[in-house]
Amino acid sequence: MTTPAFDVGGSVATRHRERLQRAAAQARETGVDVMLVTPSKDYAYLLGYAAPAMERLTCLVVPADGNATLVLPRLEEPLARHELGDLADELEIVPWAETEDPIRTVQTLVGSAGRVAVQDQMWARFALALQAALDPAQLVAAGPILSSLRRVKDVDEVDRLRAAAAAADQAMLAITGERLSGRTERDVSTRVRELLLEAGHDEAGFAIVASGPNAASPHHAAGDREIEAGDAIVLDIGGFRAGYGSDTSRTAFVGEPPPDFAALYEVLRHAQSAACDAVRPGVPAAQIDRVARDIITDAGYGDAFLHRTGHGIGMETHEEPYIVSSNAEPLVAGNAFSVEPGIYIRDTWGARIEDIVVCTESGGERLNTTSTQLYLVS
Repeated sequence: MTTPAFDVGGSVATRHRERLQRAAAQARETGVDVMLVTPSKDYAYLLGYAAPAMERLTCLVVPADGNATLVLPRLEEPLARHELGDLADELEIVPWAETEDPIRTVQTLVGSAGRVAVQDQMWARFALALQAALDPAQLVAAGPILSSLRRVKDVDEVDRLRAAAAAADQAMLAITGERLSGRTERDVSTRVRELLLEAGHDEAGFAIVASGPNAASPHHAAGDREIEAGDAIVLDIGGFRAGYGSDTSRTAFVGEPPPDFAALYEVLRHAQSAACDAVRPGVPAAQIDRVARDIITDAGYGDAFLHRTGHGIGMETHEEPYIVSSNAEPLVAGNAFSVEPGIYIRDTWGARIEDIVVCTESGGERLNTTSTQLYLVS
C-alpha cells in the first residue's frame, strides 16, 4: 500500500504532539487566535483519550501561538494524566475545584483573543457561558479546522480502519452463511451484533437488516417482520475497533432471484465497482458520486438512488469527506470513505453494496475484501 499523506512515527505522545502542532498551525492560517475543544472525537483525536463529557467543564485550550492547556475538574486529573502518558509532561494541566468557576479560568487563558473557535459538539451550556465571558471576541466553529486534519488519515489510522473492516467482513461472511428465512429481522440484527463483537469489535454500532419491501428503506430499523423466500435483504453493519469505525453493506436474496432483481443488482454492482476504480488523488469527491450515479441513471434507476454515494469514516462512522455531487473538493492520499450506491424500489425491494476505500498515491484501496456478488441464502 502507498503511504498516506502523514506518516507519523515514534511514540503515541509524538503522534498527538504533532496533531496539536498542526491544529495550531491550521488555526493561524484561518485567522483563529485560539481554539476550545471539549470532550468529543476531536478531543480524542488531539489528545489520544476519550475524556468523559459531563456537566463539569473539561476544555482543551489550543492557542495559534504557544502551548496548549488542559482545563479540567480536579477529580478528573488522575485519569487524564494516566491516559495522556508522556504527553501530560508537555501540556499545562489546570485542575479546578468544585467551588471554582472554570469558565473564568478559560477566560483568563484566552485573554484578549479576537477570534475564538469552539468545537462543534460543545454543549450549549458551555458555549453560551463562554460567549458571554469572552465578549467581544468573535466565536466561530472549530469544525473546519479539525476536519481538515482528521480527514487525512496517517498510517496508524489506516491500519486501524483496515483491521476494523476485516472484522466486519468476518461478521458479514458469518451471517450470510446462516439460514435467514423464518427468522425476524430483529433476531438477525441481534446475531450480527454478536458476530461483530466475536470478530474483534469493541462496540457493535449498528446492524441494519432490511428484508422484502423494507429493503427499499435505506436506514430501516430491524423489526418483527419474518424473512421469507423471495426476499431481498440489505445487510448494513459496523461498529468500532480500537477507536476506528467499520461500515459495510451486502445484499442477500432468499432463494433464486427473479430476472428483474438480478438485472437491477448487476447494474448496482457495476456502478459500485466503477466508483471504487475511479478513486485517486486529485479527483473531486463529486466525480466519484457521478460515476456511480450515471451508470444507475443510464440503466433507468436514477430516481431509485436516494442518497449520496458515500461518507468519510474514521473515529466517527460519518465524517468528511462526503462523496456527494455538491462536494468539489479533490481527494488526497489518506482520505478514507465509503462507496455505497443503492437502488430502492419502493414497497418491493432494494439493494446496496458498500465498501470502505482509502485514497492512496496510486489509486484506491478497498478495505472490505468480501465478494460483492449477490449472496444467495436459505
